[in-house]
Amino acid sequence: MEFLTNEKLVIVGAGGMIGSNMVQSALMLGLTPNICLYDIFEPGVHGVFDEIQQCAFPGANVTYTVDAKEAFTGAKYIISSGGAPRKEGMTREDLLKGNCKIAAEFGDNIKKYCPEVEHVVVIFNPADVTALTALIHSGLKPNQLTSLAALDSTRLQQALALEFGVQQDKVTGAHTYGGHGEQMAVFASQVKVDGKPLSEMGLSNERWEEIKHHTVQGGSNIIKLRGRSSFQSPAYNAVKMIEAAMGGEKFTLPAGCYVNDDKLGFKNVMMAMPTTIDATGVHFVEPKGTADELASLKASYEHLCKMRDEIVGLGIVPPVNQWKEMNPNL
Repeated sequence: MEFLTNEKLVIVGAGGMIGSNMVQSALMLGLTPNICLYDIFEPGVHGVFDEIQQCAFPGANVTYTVDAKEAFTGAKYIISSGGAPRKEGMTREDLLKGNCKIAAEFGDNIKKYCPEVEHVVVIFNPADVTALTALIHSGLKPNQLTSLAALDSTRLQQALALEFGVQQDKVTGAHTYGGHGEQMAVFASQVKVDGKPLSEMGLSNERWEEIKHHTVQGGSNIIKLRGRSSFQSPAYNAVKMIEAAMGGEKFTLPAGCYVNDDKLGFKNVMMAMPTTIDATGVHFVEPKGTADELASLKASYEHLCKMRDEIVGLGIVPPVNQWKEMNPNL
């Protein structure tokens, strides 16, 4: 079996459903044979290890551990789903305090054991602030760490494809920006359905609002249907993000990235933007949209600032003017 790279990939939270799906996806896509499964729950990660071994992937060199030093040492790529899961009735923001403490420790482990890591993807919620926390603590450059945001856009794409009865990949430009939460900004002005602008498809304002609501509540809908939070879709999207960072197919769906741009008016946050991930890291450009869409993005940014300020108040990260002391790259 041919692999994209031989570098070490660490899956944090590998004992969970998202983590185990990421391991299998990474091997099926041929990213690297060298994958370390890390989790603090030994029976879970041990069980995933056994199952992956029993898949008998040719050339795979899979290991598992509950020791952070062993897991992180020598890592070049990391995906972390190692937070508490979202349960029915909870918003992503409800998870903020506990998961940001986990993210701080995660970032500290990167700085301590694998400062030469190439790229890190953070996917445990609320992803915007857990990723920001990890970035501050890790000492990495902003282009080296991303958070999962594409799932909101693929949910919007799915809803529009079902609405108009077309194959899902025939819907393009269906993107959400800002926060990966209930305050996300859903953009319609760049959407095309089988090459035709959405504005020409006869979609009523009322129906568009319903589709937007369904997109925003996409995670909650999965919980109601399956009795547990999403795991297949975040796992696959996260693996495709790390594949791009390894030098594979570029990832062009929106990713959460560190934005500190005076021109755009977005300062010191992680947020979903029009991005590309490739072997040089993540790069963003200015979003294009209507005045209303850009206003909704501004509102989403302000919500992210409030969550950022909350974790500062909890002492999980220092005040913004002290970030450079912890991470000189910010």
